[in-house]
Amino acid sequence: MRNDDHTKIIYSRTPESAAMLANVKRAMAVTAKLNCLTLDDADEIRALFGELIGKRVDESFILIPPFYTAGGDEIRVGKNVFVNQNCTFYDLGGLDIADDVMIGPNVSIITASHPLEPSRRRSVTIGKPILIEKNVWIAAGATIIGGVTVGENSVIAAGSVVTKDVPPNTLVGGNPARVIRSIGD
Repeated sequence: MRNDDHTKIIYSRTPESAAMLANVKRAMAVTAKLNCLTLDDADEIRALFGELIGKRVDESFILIPPFYTAGGDEIRVGKNVFVNQNCTFYDLGGLDIADDVMIGPNVSIITASHPLEPSRRRSVTIGKPILIEKNVWIAAGATIIGGVTVGENSVIAAGSVVTKDVPPNTLVGGNPARVIRSIGD
């Protein structure tokens, strides 16, 4: 179920949690095939990624395996998107990646979390959407947490942990990531 701020809440031992588990199993089967491919298999990678997300991806989409996800059906990608190797996208809350985005190796984009309270931690999964706007570069090893919008033309520095919205045309870095400076042409 979704609440007003687009947060998806799934309680354990419900039909929704059973559907989530079935989707994880489906995604693992598809990514297992995808992860046996090389960059020379670009057409097959695009076809399998399209199967994973449930829609055809543009011919300009490039992904270098391996790639990991816990669902895939909530991922949307634009044109001219590049995803380097060993990335993880947990997309339960919804993950929108606009045109011309570059994602470096070992990047984690995680929309899912759990309550802080120990008594509720294993019984609830929370998904908050992530929006990555046009022409963003996410450098190696960065992590983006659910509920965040990364503004157009921004750069996420290597190793950063993004927990808050990133304004357009900025360089952010650190843990937690903070604005370092504006970016201009």
